[in-house]
Amino acid sequence: MIQTEQVSSGGVTATVVDARIIFKRALDCRAVALIVAHNHPSGSLEPSAADRQLTEKLREGGRLLEIPVLDHLIITEHGYFSFADEGLL
Repeated sequence: MIQTEQVSSGGVTATVVDARIIFKRALDCRAVALIVAHNHPSGSLEPSAADRQLTEKLREGGRLLEIPVLDHLIITEHGYFSFADEGLL
C-alpha cells in the first residue's frame, strides 16, 4: 500500500464521492491499482444502489486509466462486504 486518503465525508445517510478526485489522487501517487473502502454507520453490510453505481463507475474509469479497482469494501462494526469476494467487480 502506498497511501490512504479520505476523499469524502458525509452525514449518517449519504455522502458525495467524486470519482475524478479518487483517480487524480491515484495518478498523483503513481498507483497501479486501487482498493476503495467506506463505512455504513447504519451497520448494514448490504451495498446500496449508489454503492453499486460508484463501484461500476470506478471499475470503468480504472479500466480506461489502467488503474484497476481491486476491491470496494463496505465496513461496519459487525464485519465487511467485499465487492471482489462477491464477484461484483
